[in-house]
Amino acid sequence: MASGQATDFTTELRKRGQEAFETLPVPVQKDKGWEFTDVSGLDLDAWRPATGGDLDARPARALVVESDGPGVLQVDSAATRQGEAEDGIVVSTLDEAVAEHPELVEPHLGSLLADRDKFTAQNTAAWHGGLFVHVPAGVRATQPVVASVLHDSASALHWRSLIVVEEGAELVVAEQWASSADDLEGYFNPVTELIVGEGASVEYLCVQDLSERAWILGSQRAQVAANANLHWVGLGLGSGQGKLRMETDINGAGASARVTGAYAGHGKQHIDYDTTQEHAAPHTTSDLAFRGVLRDRATAVWSGMIRVDPGAQRTDAFQESRNLLLTDGAHADAIPGLEIEANDVRCTHAATVARLDEGQIFYLQSRGLTRAEAERLLVGGFLEVIAGRLEDSPFLHDAVSAALERELERVLA
Repeated sequence: MASGQATDFTTELRKRGQEAFETLPVPVQKDKGWEFTDVSGLDLDAWRPATGGDLDARPARALVVESDGPGVLQVDSAATRQGEAEDGIVVSTLDEAVAEHPELVEPHLGSLLADRDKFTAQNTAAWHGGLFVHVPAGVRATQPVVASVLHDSASALHWRSLIVVEEGAELVVAEQWASSADDLEGYFNPVTELIVGEGASVEYLCVQDLSERAWILGSQRAQVAANANLHWVGLGLGSGQGKLRMETDINGAGASARVTGAYAGHGKQHIDYDTTQEHAAPHTTSDLAFRGVLRDRATAVWSGMIRVDPGAQRTDAFQESRNLLLTDGAHADAIPGLEIEANDVRCTHAATVARLDEGQIFYLQSRGLTRAEAERLLVGGFLEVIAGRLEDSPFLHDAVSAALERELERVLA
C-alpha cells in the first residue's frame, strides 16, 4: 500500500468527523467549559488547510529540545526522518502508519477522541501528516522520541498524534509545536491520543510555543491501564488565543498519573487549560500541579476536575494551580473541581492567584540586588518547582528547565 493511502477504516473515520463537524456548533461563552475563552472571532472557513510545508523552514525561536541527536527522531508537518526501529518500535507520520501498519493504528485511532466537539471533529476529518509511535509489549525505548511540528504558513494545521505503549513497555516522548515567525497568523488544531498499556511507563512532554497571533484549539487524552505509570508534562508558552484540554483516564487498578504544567503569558495573550483526572478503577493515584506567570494584559484560566467513578475506592488524587501576576493588568482564574461517586477516597485541591511579595523584594534589594534582579530571582524560584517535579527524569528535567529559563527572560524583559 502506498504511503499515505487511506484505508476503509480511516475513510469512515474521516466521514464521521466531517458529519459531526457540519452538525456541531461553534461553542459560545455560555457553554460549560467555554466561559473564559471567546472563539467568536475565529472564522473556521477562512483558513485553508496546511499542505506539506517548507522543508527549509525553521522555528521563530529555538526549539526547547534539539531533535538532531543520536537515536532521536524528528517528525514535522512536511517530512519524517526515521532514526531507529529497535525491537519493533515504530515511529513515523500517522499517514505512513495508516498505510504500512494498519493493524497497529486501527484499534486505537479515534478510540479516545473523535468528535467530542466541533474542533475535534474537524481534526478527525482533516488531519494530515501527524505522529505515530508504537512500542511493543515489554520493550524499553532506549532513546527519547522528539517530534517537532512547525506551522509555517497562514493556514489551518490539523495535527494528529497517536502514541501507543503496550504492556510492560517504556517510552519517553516529547512533542513540540512552533511557528516559523513570531507574527505568523494561523489556526492550530491538535488532537493527541495516548494509550498506556498495563504495567507500562510513559513520560510525555508537550510544548506549545506558537506565534502570539495564532489560535490553538485542541484536545489531548490519555488512557492509563492497570499498574501503569504516566507522567504528562504540558508547557504553554505561545499562541494568542485558544484552549487546550488535557484529560487523563486512569482506568486500571493500581495505575498512577502525574500531570505537571506551566504557562507564561505577556502582551494580550490568553491561555486556557482544561484538565481532567478521571479515576475509573480502585487503588489509583493522580497528582496535578500547574504554575503560571502573567504580565501586561495577559490572561489565563486553569479549570481542573478530579472525577472519581463509582467503585473507584481508595483513590488518592490531588490538584493545584498557582499563579503569579507581575502587573496590574494581568488576570488569572484558577478553578478546581471535584466529582466524587465513591466513599473511600482522598481527594484534595488548592489554587492561588497572587502578586510578587513586596516584602521579599525589599529584603533582596536590601542585600544589594536591583528590583529587576529580585523579581527574576523570585519568579525563577516560583517556576523551578515545576522542573523539580521532574528530577527523576533527566531528559524531561533538562528540557523543561531550559524552556522555563528561556521564557523567564522573555516575560521579564
